[in-house]
Amino acid sequence: MRLMSADVSNLPPGSRVVVRWRLEHPDPTSGATLTDSVGTLTGTDATHLEVLTSRGPVRIERARVVAAKEVPPKPSRRGAAHLATSVEDLQRAAVPSWGALEREDLGDWVLRASRGFTQRGNSTVPVGSPGLPLTTAVERVEQWYAARQLPAKFALAGPVGFAAADDPLGALLLGRGYTVGSLTLVLTASTATVAAADPGGPAVAIEPVPGEAWLQAYQGTRDSDPETARGVLTGSPRQLFGSVAPGGGLSQQLGVRAPDAAGTAPIALARLGFGAGWAGLGAVWTDPAFRGRGLAAHLTARLADAALREGVSLVHLQVEHDNATAIRLYERLGFARHSSYAYLTAPAESGSR
Repeated sequence: MRLMSADVSNLPPGSRVVVRWRLEHPDPTSGATLTDSVGTLTGTDATHLEVLTSRGPVRIERARVVAAKEVPPKPSRRGAAHLATSVEDLQRAAVPSWGALEREDLGDWVLRASRGFTQRGNSTVPVGSPGLPLTTAVERVEQWYAARQLPAKFALAGPVGFAAADDPLGALLLGRGYTVGSLTLVLTASTATVAAADPGGPAVAIEPVPGEAWLQAYQGTRDSDPETARGVLTGSPRQLFGSVAPGGGLSQQLGVRAPDAAGTAPIALARLGFGAGWAGLGAVWTDPAFRGRGLAAHLTARLADAALREGVSLVHLQVEHDNATAIRLYERLGFARHSSYAYLTAPAESGSR
């Protein structure tokens, strides 16, 4: 996601877009020379792009495009924009916000693999139809992950508090011996609301690529090899990396000792990944020596402000359902509970069926 630009080369086919373009002749009624087409980008070639709008397909010459950008899916229910998106559409929007080393489609489903690094990077998002009978589709998924020496894993979503057994796919997976784990809440908000709730704090550095210090601090929070971590973290269409460093007397200001002798390693991290008109917050971490001082809230708000400045008005994040401390923090910033999901993981022998 980016500010509106005349460059349409990076707009993903199938995404919802708004395209502003020059009319061949001024509108006879209003005199307008520009018009906007909003809908699904169905195709592009060297000279044209086609947008399927509510009034039908519109074929637009690239040379006439003034600006274009990806926008969120059309709201499916009433309410605040960040809550009006359906569970299914939000799951689709969240897919590009976290990277994966491999992605493959099975009908509408998206399979992701990243050498086992993070569950989001190594699970299937089963939204829509796989184009096959459900049992056959599950077997295909199991074979795909077995070929990569990974257990098959599904990120099954539903309303807050849903039970996997009540979902047809969930019931099938449980019958095949899958286990349910990592119950997760999906929270959403307006970037303007989150940015306005900034409690204040030290300077925040925001960069489009992760520096070595950012990566080293992040890798200290989980077991990963640098190549895989970098590939996943930079695997979105666009991303921003935020950090707080302990320089400038910050340790004295907060009344704690810097955790490293040089005082240069970041003490707080967060990442935004962009896709489908949304910003996705992740990789939020604060050094234990500096926790409880509002750094995570401040960093989240500054990243929301950066997204807002890029024309992105909606933000989502995932948090484990029993992480009460984090949930309170995000709700104070204006996030609300949109939906939830659980990871269903296959037994070890599933790939050999």
